[in-house]
Amino acid sequence: MQEEKAFIKRLQNKETQNDAFKELLNLYKERLYWHIRKIVISHDDADDVLQNTFIKVFKNIGKFNEKSKLYSWMYRIATNESITHINKKAIKYRIDSDEIRKQMIDKLESDVYFDGDEIQLKLQEALATLPQKQHLVFNMKYFEEMKYDEISEILDTSVGALKASYHHARKKIEKYLKE
Repeated sequence: MQEEKAFIKRLQNKETQNDAFKELLNLYKERLYWHIRKIVISHDDADDVLQNTFIKVFKNIGKFNEKSKLYSWMYRIATNESITHINKKAIKYRIDSDEIRKQMIDKLESDVYFDGDEIQLKLQEALATLPQKQHLVFNMKYFEEMKYDEISEILDTSVGALKASYHHARKKIEKYLKE
């Protein structure tokens, strides 16, 4: 905890900010990329959202109040940026965000950056059928192996509600995969 406080001070200090930010990028870019990628599906979209996330982190690090962990704060920004990206795409194409996610899954097979097999593709299709909150909770709990209290900090949702969302998501995915 002391190390994180010192690191945050370096991020907030104009003289040490650039070096500290490079460290921050190295520490979190891969984890955040995969978190974003699971939401927006496309590699190119994930790269764009990741860049926007780090721009927001850089611009707002001075306002970071340390009520949560640094990575939780960044995950929240990445999650919100991902959702915003999907919603903007949906508005652009005049369809709802669920339909956008389904279209992205359809394009996944031809994505050169997707190296999953048929089972992976089927799982992605199942995830695309979930409501957004369940999708996020499932990704964080199942793929990223986060604890409910960490997810709670990121999504600003109670642990009980998260457990219910995860349970419902699991049941829906199981049902989808059995069909």
